[in-house]
Amino acid sequence: MALSPSIEEYLENIYRLQERDGVARTKKLAVIMSVTLGTVTNTIESLERRGFVKHLPYRGVRLTKEGEAIAINVIRRHRLVERLLTDILNMEWTEVHEFACKLEHSFTEKLAILISKKLGYPKTCPHGNPIPTRKGDMVKDKSKPLTSLRPDEEGRIVKIVEESGRLLRFLSSQGLVIGASVKVKDITRSESSDTMLLEGIEYPIDAETGRKIWVNKI
Repeated sequence: MALSPSIEEYLENIYRLQERDGVARTKKLAVIMSVTLGTVTNTIESLERRGFVKHLPYRGVRLTKEGEAIAINVIRRHRLVERLLTDILNMEWTEVHEFACKLEHSFTEKLAILISKKLGYPKTCPHGNPIPTRKGDMVKDKSKPLTSLRPDEEGRIVKIVEESGRLLRFLSSQGLVIGASVKVKDITRSESSDTMLLEGIEYPIDAETGRKIWVNKI
């Protein structure tokens, strides 16, 4: 049975949060989905009854195998659309995520196969994140968050794990794009958050942003 775009969007975002934080917390999910906490709670209860998620009291939500399979399929379509928009329609990498969020629900696996073939079977989206295979396999790399680097250590940016236009526009303005090399100049620590100073970068990078930029250590 076909799922609504809303349900697919929930499962996709739960997967993204789960990959990043281990579980999807309802407060973060509410922010991403731009809905109230009560709406998220009701939807999670519905998803659990359908066997798509498992609620972990006081921790958050995790996908079941069935829910994960659906989420990975949505992510596959999403990232293929992003590549289509950048590679064929020449859209900026900072713009394609929002368009892909709408288009990912509108086409079948047959069309996804044709798009993948047309693009030469790309391995990653424009933001460096892996595109799942038809079987749902996801390539794992050895990259780590920028925050794992210490002063005087260098890394090469391989992916941006949050694809909001606002974040991508900021990173692009600072030259923090896929393939760019970065070197940590200094780290300022405080009770609220650590801040990184990067060589050649005008603005300091807070820890929350740094966790969204993944690098391979050079």
